[in-house]
Amino acid sequence: QVQLVESGGGLVQPGGSLRLSCAASGSFFRINDMGWYRQAPGKQRELVARISSGGRTNYVDSVKGRFTISRDNAQNTVYLQMNGLKPDDTAVYYCDMVTLGQQYWGQGTQVTVSS
Repeated sequence: QVQLVESGGGLVQPGGSLRLSCAASGSFFRINDMGWYRQAPGKQRELVARISSGGRTNYVDSVKGRFTISRDNAQNTVYLQMNGLKPDDTAVYYCDMVTLGQQYWGQGTQVTVSS
């Protein structure tokens, strides 16, 4: 059983920062990619950022220069540092991981950017 537990969401004012964490636990051999997605009300889930096991990253254009994804392989944890937050970043953020061709999802954490 693989479990992903996210934390770090909340309410923040425009221009503020949040750091999301996602820790994987359970029985798995090796984690390949890890990532963060988000889903705003009435919209499809979209990829925000992704990081490979070797540390290669990619980001959706709307967050480039503001968000940074990182991971701690020893702790099976992925992070998303979000700076310069905008109201359009408001969404439920989900982490995912891929291992042996299987994709697993966290339960989601709410991020609300509002004054």
